[in-house]
Amino acid sequence: MDNFLLVLAYLLIGVLLRRLPTMPENSGIALNMYVLYVALPALILKNVPQLQFSAELLIPAITPWFLLLAVVTSVLMLSKVLHWSREVTGALLIVLPLGNTSFLGFPMTEALFGSSAMPYAVVYDQVGSFIALATYVTIIAALYSPTAAKPTVKGITLKIVTFPSFIALALGLLLRDTEYPPLATQLIDNLAETLVPVVMVAVGFALTVKFSKAEVSPLLSALAIKLVMMPALAALLWFGLGYSGTAVNISIFQAAMPPMISAGAIAIMAGMAPRLVSGIIGLGILAGLLTLPLVSWLLH
Repeated sequence: MDNFLLVLAYLLIGVLLRRLPTMPENSGIALNMYVLYVALPALILKNVPQLQFSAELLIPAITPWFLLLAVVTSVLMLSKVLHWSREVTGALLIVLPLGNTSFLGFPMTEALFGSSAMPYAVVYDQVGSFIALATYVTIIAALYSPTAAKPTVKGITLKIVTFPSFIALALGLLLRDTEYPPLATQLIDNLAETLVPVVMVAVGFALTVKFSKAEVSPLLSALAIKLVMMPALAALLWFGLGYSGTAVNISIFQAAMPPMISAGAIAIMAGMAPRLVSGIIGLGILAGLLTLPLVSWLLH
């Protein structure tokens, strides 16, 4: 619960800063640039060496990738039916599949399910959300960014391999068996810890409750997909196959997390419907105050 309150505090700071006449209009862009080029790569460099996997943890490892495919299919179908713009479609493809499975997911899991459930939450986050952030999100950002030229194989490949998070992922994998020097470790840890506060201040800075008519349907669809459809699909998958237990419960609970803040920052920096993305993240976190306890109660 403390992390929820912290996120709301950061969000409120951003909202209040927006009201200061001395704050430049592009402050949100500057904050997101810092996250994209500094804090997010630091978070990746911090976490990649800790990636671990074993056969007994297949359920939380498989679930986020199954949900990613389901969400991508749903967004593309809704986009065609509801005539969403390419910019909005790309934004939802980035923001919806990934949840806030570490900053909110870890403490909520420990508080509601106990420390014995934490390995399943970590695998869901690291093998699913985290790898998808550094790979899938990078590809979608390259394909759908309205500021990019007409996509070509060469252009997309270049965008991917030069994207800060992808470079950090490659470095992290190359240095996985290498221990960082103490000073480098401290620097990476300190920079990684700035990600959530800075992003949420930026989201608060851009947050609005006034949306255009064209933004209402993707906003409501996004919240329904992220907070209702995804945990329901995870439950349908594993309960339908006859599985139960802690691994299944935590996979469903992690699937119910509000949208990932880092993914939202990438979508905003790629120029994909920034007002809509800020609304999905901000309102998604507020709605999560109600939906997460409900999901936990149903699982118990």
